[in-house]
Amino acid sequence: MKGARVFVDTNVLVYAHDRSAGKKYEIARDALLDLWESGLGILSTQVLQEFFTAVTKKIAKPMETAAARQIIEDLLKWTVVINDGDSILAAVDILDRYKLSFWDSMIIQAAARGGADLLLSEDLSDGQTIHGVRIKNPF
Repeated sequence: MKGARVFVDTNVLVYAHDRSAGKKYEIARDALLDLWESGLGILSTQVLQEFFTAVTKKIAKPMETAAARQIIEDLLKWTVVINDGDSILAAVDILDRYKLSFWDSMIIQAAARGGADLLLSEDLSDGQTIHGVRIKNPF
């Protein structure tokens, strides 16, 4: 990952803040720490929205909203891709070409739009490259 611009999918971000995730917590936390040090992390508005919902409602020990808000405030220092109408249309094109879900297609288009070399996700095919972005399952 050294020197690569890395887009972080929601699941990786959630695991990095969910101590009950065991080994996935450790792997995700270490990946995020590396990205904080390098300054090469990329997220999207979709990831931040999904993160907030997951950590305040869906994990074993949900966070208080203030704690989740503070994490998001910190993450806004990263490159954040804002999804707009063009993003939606690009995602539809990815969906049609690669037969992925709409939400996964939104993640891929945001990674490409943000200039990512690598996309960390457990939801997509490890090793596949789409729109110049290589997908890596860190787990």
